[in-house]
Amino acid sequence: MMRFFRKIGMESIAWSLRRLYVPVHKDALVLEVGSGGNPYCRANVLLDAYESTHERHWVPLVADRPTVLGFVEHLPFKNGAFDFVIASHVLEHSSNPERFLYELQRVARAGYIEVPDAFMERINPYKFHRLEITLREDKLIIRKKSSWIVEHDTVELYENKVKPFLTAELIPKHPFAFHVRYYWENNIDFIVVNPGVDAAWEAKLDDRQYVPEIKNLRGRISGLLLRLLRSWLSQNSRNKKIDLRSLLICPGCGSDTLSSIPAGILCNKCGINYPIRRGIPVMIPDGLSKCVSQ
Repeated sequence: MMRFFRKIGMESIAWSLRRLYVPVHKDALVLEVGSGGNPYCRANVLLDAYESTHERHWVPLVADRPTVLGFVEHLPFKNGAFDFVIASHVLEHSSNPERFLYELQRVARAGYIEVPDAFMERINPYKFHRLEITLREDKLIIRKKSSWIVEHDTVELYENKVKPFLTAELIPKHPFAFHVRYYWENNIDFIVVNPGVDAAWEAKLDDRQYVPEIKNLRGRISGLLLRLLRSWLSQNSRNKKIDLRSLLICPGCGSDTLSSIPAGILCNKCGINYPIRRGIPVMIPDGLSKCVSQ
């Protein structure tokens, strides 16, 4: 269906439909990392770093199936636990892409990565994006950003005249040209062209930019329809039976000897206690958050 709409020139519709295409068997176990407020319907298990964050404009976390809080750079899952992993618009937030991609390959046999293309990121940068990523001959080419804006003069020239046209006209009509879509199996082919650059700078954000929007009637109806569609297309009955504990490891030491305790989940090897908050395991050891981008 997506290819049909692209072929007849209706790219905006095709772009919306891309989220329904996950090339896996119905029995495949699918993880989505950075799932946020609108997870893929086909994902069985969700992982996100935050319940609430300016990086997704304070959109509430959706946890309508087994969900874990944790960092992709230190995934709290066993080796090969999943058949497929989705990482849509999350890699560009990482200051450690090597570790990020290693972890995806460790926990899954195949997957899908989607990010803004490096050209769009260069001229239209986000304050919390730390990487520029493009695709050449089926290889991800990754460049770390030493600050959120790489070329100040270029961005100023772009914003002076071109930005309204590009963001309102060109990108909505041709979204595939401004994004990277990468499917992989067994291994992720990538190169970080400037590994010595420190991309772990502090993102200085003005929270006033991210005041939650008060939705009008049309927005509320659209949100309701989206939730109904997600519920209809998700593997709800199967997801309810997933034993999440059987998939977990301690992200601190890597041990799978975990025990349930009144306060949450205890690693029997290193003694770290992971709390469960509103039914969601928080698999982030104290101090680990300092090692990855916030």
